[in-house]
Amino acid sequence: MKRRDLLSAIAGAAALAPVSALGALTPTPAQSRGPFYPDRLPLGRDNDLVQVEGHPDLARGEITDLIGRVLDADGEPLGGALVEIWQCDANGRYIHRGDSGGRPRDPGFQGYGRFETGPDGGYRFRTIKPVPYPGRAPHIHFAVQAPGRRPLVTQMYVEGAPENAGDWLLNAVADPVARAALIVPFRAARSSTAALSAQFDLVLAAP
Repeated sequence: MKRRDLLSAIAGAAALAPVSALGALTPTPAQSRGPFYPDRLPLGRDNDLVQVEGHPDLARGEITDLIGRVLDADGEPLGGALVEIWQCDANGRYIHRGDSGGRPRDPGFQGYGRFETGPDGGYRFRTIKPVPYPGRAPHIHFAVQAPGRRPLVTQMYVEGAPENAGDWLLNAVADPVARAALIVPFRAARSSTAALSAQFDLVLAAP
């Protein structure tokens, strides 16, 4: 599938499952931006992180369809929200000059992406299942800005990753319900373009 056709298919996917209305939702806990938000943005800044323009090979790792919705505390979707993600590649390297480890970078991984939600609050990325980084559990960084809402920076973790038990930042979230909301299952995808799928909904606090 051509890159432009893939991105059109991703953006035009069916609406995500509705959120259960059982009272106010707990805002997604904030987490550290970390030291490796890209200090130079890649030429590609779309929602497909596994196919770099001009590079013949897909990114290494388990390709994942990552979806979710941006919501307010009442479960109402927030359209027009800018969702950014960034993560290390399958070798554990970020797109950042400060990440100077000896591991080679994967030239087929974009490392950063962005998506603006539609009226349903939905976002979608094609990326890889995160891998452990030295001293950290596997995670993906998120930054979300929505009109009239407090910006959110947080991190998403992988359900079942053994490193979760010792991750200091994840376990700094004292409320077990809020902490559990950051941990997401990765399941086999019903897709010809990804091996796995994961869903991470983000709840933004009022201004």
